Amino acid sequence: MTLNRRQTLVACLAALTALSGHAQKTGDDYPQKQIALVVSYSPGGNVDLRARTLGTSVSKMLGVPIVVENKPGANGNIGHEYVAKATPDGHTLVLATMGPMAISSYVYPKLGFDPEESFIPIVIIEKAPMVLVTRTDKPFQNLKDLVSFGQKNPDKLSFGNAGAGSAHHLSAELFMQSTGIKGLSVPYKGGSQAATALLAGDIDLMFEQTYAALPSIATGKVRALAVTSEKRLPSLPNVPTMGELGYPKVVVHNWLGLAAPKGTPAAVINKLNDAFNKALAQPEIKDKIAGPGNIVGSGSPEEFKSFILDERRRWAPIVKSLNIKPE
Repeated sequence: MTLNRRQTLVACLAALTALSGHAQKTGDDYPQKQIALVVSYSPGGNVDLRARTLGTSVSKMLGVPIVVENKPGANGNIGHEYVAKATPDGHTLVLATMGPMAISSYVYPKLGFDPEESFIPIVIIEKAPMVLVTRTDKPFQNLKDLVSFGQKNPDKLSFGNAGAGSAHHLSAELFMQSTGIKGLSVPYKGGSQAATALLAGDIDLMFEQTYAALPSIATGKVRALAVTSEKRLPSLPNVPTMGELGYPKVVVHNWLGLAAPKGTPAAVINKLNDAFNKALAQPEIKDKIAGPGNIVGSGSPEEFKSFILDERRRWAPIVKSLNIKPE
């Protein structure tokens, strides 16, 4: 009887082990608790709003709460470092953004994470062009006026941005490089602070995210001079692209996606990829992203990984040539 009990116990343990292994491979046991979705910027911005919208939808699919945690600082690097060091079980994720994933390693001499080694990309969420805006009381009626003034008046124009290496910053630097303008780059702790400074008259210009600039454009507080997309935006059909105006190098898309710490099981990555792709396909979410002229993301983890590597290869020589340093 003792032998039979031992054999039965061994058989049960073996069966449980097999079931556990199967669950890990298929992701059936995930998630086991609430998921922290880390946003590396302050509440209220585009990344934060996108996290909350997607989190609500995906939470219903996975059956657990998705809690947005804001960890701003160092142009997004602090939040990304936090997730890079988190337990790789799929319960701590980051909305991976252009700055930390494609730019920061070429700007900051020391990072607490490696963009290529510390994360597993899950899915790209959106790509967003920028729009060059100035206050309507400024004399620049169009881009030609601005370029003419800037070329004749070195260091008289100031461009606000959301920090060294941000899409706002890179757009302005590429623009100045392409036009021969020598202006002043003025960093702020975020895009909203830079936009506030623009409206207050503290700076002359700003490459702003389209969604954020549209209300001020609509109310006549700022004038849109050009967009950094390949084609004109449905939300700003009368605003020309940089390419149309003779500056094809000034094509910039700010982007964001979802990533997990390295070591997260493949089954968990695939389950998250499936859930977020389904969320991005929902009409109300697609409309929120595409409304201002942004491109809705989707696709596989491998496609997002390839996209990140392409972005890193693109920006590395540009950042080096511009000699961008931390402010």
